Amino acid sequence: MAKSKNNSPEKNDKESLKGFDIKVNEFGEIITSHKIDEINEFLDENVKDKKLAQDGNPEEE
Repeated sequence: MAKSKNNSPEKNDKESLKGFDIKVNEFGEIITSHKIDEINEFLDENVKDKKLAQDGNPEEE
């Protein structure tokens, strides 16, 4: 039996995300309800960048 996909978005109660809406139109353009600068600022504050984290184990070729 195939697994059914849960297409409902997760509910997030963060106040800074209230009113945030993102859509992709028929041409593949991303339409948002917030400015890109606001989104980037939010991501900088709330998401750790794996590339900037120094774990002391660099992967060199």
